[in-house]
Amino acid sequence: MEYIVLGLFCISLLLCISLNISIICALLAGLILFMLYGRHKGFSWKSLISMAINGIKTVSNILITFILIGVMTALWRASGTIPFIVSKASTLIRPSIFLLMTFLLNSGLSVLTGTSFGTSATMGVICASMGSTMGISPMLTGGAVLSGAFFGDRCSPVSTSALLVAGITGTDIYKNIRGMIRTSLIPFIAACVIYFAIGSSVSAEGPIVDLKDLFSASFQLEWITVIPAVTIMLLSILHVNVKIAMGLSILSAIPICLFVQNISFIEILHTALTGFTPKEEALSSMLSGGGVLSMLKSGLIVCISSSYSDIFNRTGLLDNVKHSVSSLAGKTNRFTALFCSSIGSAIIACNQTLTILLCNQLCSGLYKEKDKLAVDLEDTAVVIAPLIPWSIAGAVPLATVGAPSTAIFASFYLLLLPIYRLRSARYEKN
Repeated sequence: MEYIVLGLFCISLLLCISLNISIICALLAGLILFMLYGRHKGFSWKSLISMAINGIKTVSNILITFILIGVMTALWRASGTIPFIVSKASTLIRPSIFLLMTFLLNSGLSVLTGTSFGTSATMGVICASMGSTMGISPMLTGGAVLSGAFFGDRCSPVSTSALLVAGITGTDIYKNIRGMIRTSLIPFIAACVIYFAIGSSVSAEGPIVDLKDLFSASFQLEWITVIPAVTIMLLSILHVNVKIAMGLSILSAIPICLFVQNISFIEILHTALTGFTPKEEALSSMLSGGGVLSMLKSGLIVCISSSYSDIFNRTGLLDNVKHSVSSLAGKTNRFTALFCSSIGSAIIACNQTLTILLCNQLCSGLYKEKDKLAVDLEDTAVVIAPLIPWSIAGAVPLATVGAPSTAIFASFYLLLLPIYRLRSARYEKN
C-alpha cells in the first residue's frame, strides 16, 4: 500500500513537470494522498490536519526570513547595489578565463543574494550573453553558471535552502557554513582548475560587452550603492542573527533608493511588495525580480512539503524505505546512505525543497550530531537536486540563460562535491 501511495505521488509530480503545471498542484495532491493513507491506517481527519499543521510549525520561522529575502533582493536592485556589482564584475571577464570568471562571478553573487534563480537571471544571463558573442558553447557556459549559482545557494547566510536545512535540523546556520567551507574547499578549487583549463583551450572570438553604459542610463552607479551588500557581509562575519542582518541591509538600502536613485517612498514600498521592474526594457530580463510576492511560491512549496513530515512519522508511510536506508548505512556508511537517498528523493521530488525534507526524514535517525547531518544534507540533497534534468532546481536556471539540459555535465562543482565527499566518507566513522 505504501509503495502505491508513493508511486501515485511520483506520477503526479512528473505529470505537472511534463505538462508545465505548477508543482504546487502535485504537492497538494500528495498531501491529499498521504491523508487518505492516514485514514486507511485509522487516523481521524482532525488528527491528520493536526499532523500537517505540526509539520508546518517546524518551518514557520523560516517563512519570516523568506519575506525579508524578498524585500532585500528587490531593494538591492532598486538601490543600484546589484547593477553596480554586476557592471564592475563584468569588466573582469576575458576570453581566455571566461568560464572560470563565469563560475566565480556567479558564485560571488549567489553568496550575496542567496538565490540560484536570482543569480542565473542576473549575472547568469549577462555571462550567457557574453559567451554567445564570443562563440563559447552554451553547454559550458550554462554549466559554469549553474555551478556558481548553487555555490551560494548552498552556503549563503541568506539562502532559503541553507536556512531550511538549519531550521529542520535545529542547527546554527553560521556553524553550518563553516562546516560547508571545509568540505567544499577541494571540490571548489578543482572546479576552478577545470574551468580554467577548458577555457584556455577553447578559442573565443567576438567583442566583450561593457555593461556600464547600459546600467548608467538607469542608475547612479556610485560606490555608496554597495553599502547594503557590505552591511550583510560584515554582519554575517560577526555572526549577527540573519533576520537582523537582512533588516539592517534593507534599512541601509532605503536612503540610497531615496537620495541616490531618486525613487519615491511610495515606489519603494511598492517595489518591496511586488518586486523591482526597470523602466528600460533592455534591463528587464536581467534586473526584474524580488519582492514579498516573489517568495509566495517558495513559501507555499516549503509549507506544503513540510506538512508531510509529521504525517510520515505518525502513519509510518516511510518506515520500509527508512529500513532500507538504515540497512544500506550499516553495509556502507551513513553518508553513502544519504547520498543514495538524495538521488532517489531528487528524482521523485523534482524540486530542491522536498528533496531536502525527504532526505532529512529518511536519514536523520542515522546521525547523533545534528551539525554533521546539516552539512551532509548540504553536500548531497542541496547540490544533487539541480543535477536531475527534470527538476525545477536546475531546469529553471538553465532555461533562464538559454543553456541545454546537457549543461549539467559541465556543472563541475556540483558533480565533484558529492563525489569527493562520497570518497572521503569511506574513512569516516558513522
